[in-house]
Amino acid sequence: MASTEAPPQADGKVSLPTLTAMVVGSMIGSGVFLLPRRFGAETGVAGALIAWAIAGSGMLMLAFVFQRLATRKPELDAGIFAYAKAGFGDYVGFNSAFGFWASACAGNTSYWVLIMTTTSALFPALGAGDTVVAVICSSVGVWLFFYLILRGVKEAAIINRIATFAKVVPILVFIVIAVIAFEGGVFAGNFWGGDGNYSWTSLFEQAKGTMLITVFVFLGIEGASVYSRFARKREDVGRATVIGFLSVLAVFMLVTLSSYGVMPQSELATVAQPSMASVLESIVGHWGSVFIRVGVILSVLGAYLAWTLMAAEILYVPAKLADMPKFLAKENAKGAPVNALIMAGGLVQLLLVLLLFTSEALDFMLDLTSALALIPYLLAAGYALKLTITRETYGDRRSLVPDAIVAALATIYTLFLVYAAGWDHLLLSCILYAPGAALYWKARRERNLRVFAPAEAVLFAAIVLGAIGGVVSLATGAIQI
Repeated sequence: MASTEAPPQADGKVSLPTLTAMVVGSMIGSGVFLLPRRFGAETGVAGALIAWAIAGSGMLMLAFVFQRLATRKPELDAGIFAYAKAGFGDYVGFNSAFGFWASACAGNTSYWVLIMTTTSALFPALGAGDTVVAVICSSVGVWLFFYLILRGVKEAAIINRIATFAKVVPILVFIVIAVIAFEGGVFAGNFWGGDGNYSWTSLFEQAKGTMLITVFVFLGIEGASVYSRFARKREDVGRATVIGFLSVLAVFMLVTLSSYGVMPQSELATVAQPSMASVLESIVGHWGSVFIRVGVILSVLGAYLAWTLMAAEILYVPAKLADMPKFLAKENAKGAPVNALIMAGGLVQLLLVLLLFTSEALDFMLDLTSALALIPYLLAAGYALKLTITRETYGDRRSLVPDAIVAALATIYTLFLVYAAGWDHLLLSCILYAPGAALYWKARRERNLRVFAPAEAVLFAAIVLGAIGGVVSLATGAIQI
């Protein structure tokens, strides 16, 4: 899950290297610390290469989609949901906003799980972040941050700098040490994956199993497009996007692949999270684990503040535009969106309690975060494709064909992600989407508008049926969490 670092508040424009650094900073988040185990549990080197090729190509297309939408539809600056609303109607746009909000809340929950499991080396009662003690401690943290934000604590530049330093330095140290300790024999033994099956079908299935974690590490990619207005030269925007994205992809791949040269896949699949700490500890001893874990905690706490503010903003901004109920636009004396913050904190609290009934708390929450973000991403890519088909904003036909190719590839990629996530994650997402319609109903009633058009009523019915299917599957054990 990428961090959401605010751009510098300055009137001047920035150079290509600075713009690239801003893009890189917006993409690297907490997920990179979890990559060795998540990949080790699913695939070997060959499958990992396929997975990163798919994820890298697809996410680059998605980054280009957001960049082009920001240029062609600058008036749609209310967030990712605005593209879904403009392209496919009010209820679809609402679901995009609600889904992205739920994804942000699930991501914030994963932060607390990661903090608890990271500090469990000192306090064993915290377990894997899913014990009663861990849930209580996490709950205290959730509402402490809520209190601080209500008091007027905003995302400060100093917090960004500390969080950035805390995540970048450990990652670079890990890569350097892992490359030095790299053993060709161990790497070769991990090449084909656990079952030694060389078939394309086997490798594809292995790679497919990693898709949700690749989505998680790139979450926030849509935020990179906001930096375009800071570019000194217009052509620098595309260059910074490509250079920044490829740099981040290289970091993710180096962390993943270098781990295969240090430990057998069977061990990578079972090490404790954050697995980067476990891998480094196997090379240099206990200090390596402590070094990474301190970096993780500082990085995650900084990111949590940013994403808490973002989660509230996802409800607050649509409420100001009357796409969400009016009560979510309420601010306190300090300018904090109090009701939106309560809603976000409430969902995080609910998800924390849910952790008591999961078997792999961190993996479950990471996958849920990614799955909830897929529909908003798919709708944004679909809107970009729709613009090229209808030729809206393409009256002069300039860049029509390249943009159509990019949008089509991004749409195909996000559709593939929905398939790779599996029906279980889709049904679990419906369980969250369905009750969200109550907010839509209230917002429409406040404006004296018809709640659903015929097509929207069909969509709502499909979501409700999906939610019922999800609840029944959970109750019968067809879906395990």
